[in-house]
Amino acid sequence: MAEKTCASDSEEKRPQFGSRYLTDNSNVFEHNAWDDVEWDSELEEEAKEKIKINSVVSLNEDEIEKYEEDAGKFWDIFYCQHQNKFFKDRHWLFTEFQELAPQGWDGPIKVGTEDQNIVEKSFKKMTVTDDVSFPGCTAKIRIMEVGCGVGNTVFPILQTNNDPDLFVYCCDFADSAIKIVKNHALYDTSRCHAFVFDATDEQSNYPFPKQSLDMVVLIFVLSAIHPDKMLWTLKRLTEYLKPGGVILFRDYGRYDMAQLRFKPGRCLSENFYVRGDGTRVYFFTQDEIDEMFTKCGLMKKQNIIDRRLQVNRGRQLKMYRVWVQCKYQKPPIE
Repeated sequence: MAEKTCASDSEEKRPQFGSRYLTDNSNVFEHNAWDDVEWDSELEEEAKEKIKINSVVSLNEDEIEKYEEDAGKFWDIFYCQHQNKFFKDRHWLFTEFQELAPQGWDGPIKVGTEDQNIVEKSFKKMTVTDDVSFPGCTAKIRIMEVGCGVGNTVFPILQTNNDPDLFVYCCDFADSAIKIVKNHALYDTSRCHAFVFDATDEQSNYPFPKQSLDMVVLIFVLSAIHPDKMLWTLKRLTEYLKPGGVILFRDYGRYDMAQLRFKPGRCLSENFYVRGDGTRVYFFTQDEIDEMFTKCGLMKKQNIIDRRLQVNRGRQLKMYRVWVQCKYQKPPIE
């Protein structure tokens, strides 16, 4: 489909998660998945037609409000039912987001020693004083994942990155998910702090100072938030980033298989749906993401569409996945 690429001109071609490319359509069912599969005009028109059919809003205002008010409840039930039975650790993290791997880390920004000292001095002045104590306060590198679920991003980071200066925060507004995280064998309070938190709640504060994070990880979480609350949520997260810190983002793209599969009557608003279990999901374009992040004062480092073709060889089915992957940076101190 004709999505424009918003990646910067200087950006090098990203490493691929996998290296299986479909060059002959007659071989499509030889493997379970193919990388970087482009859509032709016929597929694009077919996707648009499906969205046109399933986007008719048939829920009344009371039902729509119920899914907003009880969003946390539905996710809590979800994790209570599924626990960690079918969730797979995201080992692709270190291919798509090399920043999370120890060998790829060289600080929140690439600057000279003099400029780096300015950043560190400014950070200490603004956020960390002798009177402040918080989980991970002595760490030099701080990563937070919002919407951590049962820890399928957090634990691969902790297991792979043994840097003693690293501290990882993770939060979710499902109490059941955080309980699972805390019961995990790799959960170590000297390296990680998990807590229940609603990132859209304007009355709550994160358990660490502003401008104290090197990285914020948002993987398939912004899509679960009401579209009206997305920008505010991102703006507040930006306040907690150090100058030069980055937000790593991956989420559902427009016309992803999951969007096309919705039946009429599940659409809450344009491109925003409710699943049968009450959890909600939005499907993004690159431009939407770019507009929100730049409104937060962040600089684009990467904004790409990741397309994959998954197949069911037994049933001879083709399933097209579309994800948006981005990296946005808070401007460093001049």
